[in-house]
Amino acid sequence: MSTYKTIESSSASPMDKWEVQLRKGCLELAVLGCLWTGKLYGLEILRRLARDSDLDLSAGTVYPLLARLKADGLLESEWVEADTSHPRKYYRLTASGKRRAVEMAKAWSQFSATLQSLLSPLLKERTK
Repeated sequence: MSTYKTIESSSASPMDKWEVQLRKGCLELAVLGCLWTGKLYGLEILRRLARDSDLDLSAGTVYPLLARLKADGLLESEWVEADTSHPRKYYRLTASGKRRAVEMAKAWSQFSATLQSLLSPLLKERTK
């Protein structure tokens, strides 16, 4: 079950809005990470994000990002005839995309480690 919250209402709490912004900020890295091991088509990317990162997103969120990453030279795509009723568009990382993914993963790892040192005292506190 996904804990990702879809925010469509202006009545969302500040915490909900903050969490959505945090997840949006990580989405590019998550997509690049999905494609690290090989090519996937769009629906596979959506399913992998939901399964492996708890990012349960709509196609309307992911496909524009895929198009931008392709325009930026980080992804390439190809149409592949499938045994199903229609061809599928597969995405894979380019060499630039692999370099970008590694750079982003290193930056995320460093950032999250330093932030963790600030947050560990808060996480030890018990709510009274």
